[in-house]
Amino acid sequence: MNTVATLFRSVSVLLLAGLFVAGAFAAPAAFAEGANDDELEQRTPLEVNSDYLVEMSVIGEIRSPFMGDPPYRIAPDGTARALPGTGGITYNFRVGDSAVHLSGDHIEPAVSITNFDDSAQRALNTMASIGNTARVVSGDAKGAEGTVIGKHGGIENVMVEFPDEVYDDLVIGDRIQIRAIGMGMEVTNVEQVAARNLGPSLLEALNEHGMGVENGTLHVPVTHQIPAKIMGSGLGQSHVESGDYDIQMFDEEVVERYNLNELRFGDIVAIMDADQQHGRIYRTGAVSIGVVVHGNSRIAGHGPGVTTLLTSPEGNIEPYIDSDTNLRYLLNLR
Repeated sequence: MNTVATLFRSVSVLLLAGLFVAGAFAAPAAFAEGANDDELEQRTPLEVNSDYLVEMSVIGEIRSPFMGDPPYRIAPDGTARALPGTGGITYNFRVGDSAVHLSGDHIEPAVSITNFDDSAQRALNTMASIGNTARVVSGDAKGAEGTVIGKHGGIENVMVEFPDEVYDDLVIGDRIQIRAIGMGMEVTNVEQVAARNLGPSLLEALNEHGMGVENGTLHVPVTHQIPAKIMGSGLGQSHVESGDYDIQMFDEEVVERYNLNELRFGDIVAIMDADQQHGRIYRTGAVSIGVVVHGNSRIAGHGPGVTTLLTSPEGNIEPYIDSDTNLRYLLNLR
């Protein structure tokens, strides 16, 4: 019996050791999926200083795409390709479409507008908020209404989505005016959370989609959770009131682990360990929420761009996965 008992104990120890080792090297646990009805009922919609927000016009025109000479985009491995880039009217890659699987570099979805006066251009990109209403005020499409879906840093373009039937009437040079509202937004019913570039219509849509405050924490639905360690171009700015910063897609293991090949224009995503209250920095425990605004890139340090919407330096945002959290569905676009 003693021999049998000793053998039994030896096998048990080996089994436990095997389980421990397997656990140590196992893949990270899957992120929480969705929220049930009971959880949603316990949440209070995010509240802001809505009555104090100023609505003001800013204007831009559809800009032509432009190209360098030579036209190549050089990847970190040294290979070069000539690809379409920013600007213009993009007919077939728009909100809800893939931001990764396309033969382009820094593609801006839908319609790209700018203002060629420097100070007016800064006002356009800074004051316009995601979800704002835009209206064509010149050309054959005059009177058509669209929605702001992105803000691209460096080039300072603003991207606007329109209904399908409008695109054939749009022409480069057409002027588009935006009813800009959202700048100056302050969160009032949860601590340590700041809003940036968030239009009231998108705020309302996110609240209806499940975002809300529970036990002093803001719960936000997102399509992806992304580690701040792979964020690139756009770091070092002193503010996040305009533009974006990029998700680097060069590490295949990280791309697979976080399902980044499925990123779409308009996806609401969480950047983990990222503080974006004033500029973009790495801070352990901080959480920021943004929207994917431009497409992937071959250039080192670049990739799909993200414009900030919400941020908590203290990590008082808890994101959860909901694959439908995209501007296309939130704002009923297309």
